[in-house]
Amino acid sequence: MGRVLLTGFEPFGGEAVNPAARAVSKLAGKSIDGYEIIARVIPTVFGKSAQAVQDAIREFEPEVVISVGQAGGTHSIRVERLALNLDDASIPDNEGNQPRDFAIVPDGPVAYWSTLPVRAIVETLTGNMIPAYISYSAGTYVCNHVFYATSHFVAANKLPIKVGFIHVPYLPEQVVRKPHVPSMSEEMIVQALEIAVAVSVSGGQAN
Repeated sequence: MGRVLLTGFEPFGGEAVNPAARAVSKLAGKSIDGYEIIARVIPTVFGKSAQAVQDAIREFEPEVVISVGQAGGTHSIRVERLALNLDDASIPDNEGNQPRDFAIVPDGPVAYWSTLPVRAIVETLTGNMIPAYISYSAGTYVCNHVFYATSHFVAANKLPIKVGFIHVPYLPEQVVRKPHVPSMSEEMIVQALEIAVAVSVSGGQAN
């Protein structure tokens, strides 16, 4: 049986929960189209987050790695296409680090493309009535940090692993006292990740 590694971040920025961690944890140990789901909750900390993903790759040798993060204020599933070689944090991480204008990998490529079938994922999501779109910026916080660092690790070691990143909206419980801020149910986020995994392991090429 093949393996898919899903990672989600711990809560950050004063939030009590993180929809990414909640959703990937729901899929831990499940099988999707013959692939076992390995789920890991990783720290919202520069450096440590990327190391946690790399450690899990070494341990489980997955065919696909999809990291998932919270994007407060978005109304849709955002399937990221591009990881930038830049840490430029507008707020501190969970250990107080706030790198600005910092290369994730000195002398590394400016960016990496996702190697997931991005467009096919989005088209399948919207075909299942789940709001989704292709995003061309994963930001410059810990989400992008993990996306870039994982992509570089896989490329530098010539590993046959698809790598990508998905941003998800707040959960309804996070916006009870935030009028006009969009959210998405946990059930729909979990369904979206199940679809993303299924499309990714189906043999579709990066696009």
